[in-house]
Amino acid sequence: MIGILGKKLGMTQIFTEDGRLYPVTVVEAGPCCVIQVKTLDNDGYKAVKLGFSEVRKEKRLNRPLSGMFKKAGVRPYRILKEFPMIGLKVGELVTVGRFAKGDRVSVTGISKGKGFQGVMKRFHYAGGPGSHGSMFNRAPGSIGASSFPSRVWKNKGLPGHMGSERVTVKNLEIVGVKPDQNLLLIRGALPGAKGTYLEIKKED
Repeated sequence: MIGILGKKLGMTQIFTEDGRLYPVTVVEAGPCCVIQVKTLDNDGYKAVKLGFSEVRKEKRLNRPLSGMFKKAGVRPYRILKEFPMIGLKVGELVTVGRFAKGDRVSVTGISKGKGFQGVMKRFHYAGGPGSHGSMFNRAPGSIGASSFPSRVWKNKGLPGHMGSERVTVKNLEIVGVKPDQNLLLIRGALPGAKGTYLEIKKED
């Protein structure tokens, strides 16, 4: 599997050669440095730990992270993620050159936070009448279950915090690669606001 870390820059639109208009998300992907190589003998599985976005002030690192970077002989990075990739060495760079136009990828990130929301926005409840003093406009309504089981069922949709959760969007198409600028143009919308860090994995 091929994976890379990136940062969401925003959305735009491009025209294809046949005149079609596609909405695309621009992602600054890499270069990502290999910080650590996991092996079957030492760790029980095979993977590599990639670093993205260099840390400007090393004094802000804790001792375990600082020791890990010094052992690898690389500069410290802010974002660290593991990918089940093989054939890489510590200090090697992973760039957008590993991706090509037409590749399919899955993108994982933290979605936009919506704050505290009611049931109509959070779970698409229909709500009640909005006029004639019904007093039941956007309320959740009755949530009891009669004499049995005399409690509210688990996982009942109620008002609460919405958004700001880990989301994965699969089967997205790469419509453009710019290695000189470390940019990926991915068709469609990606999770998160501008500046959100993303995990991009190439699908088989």
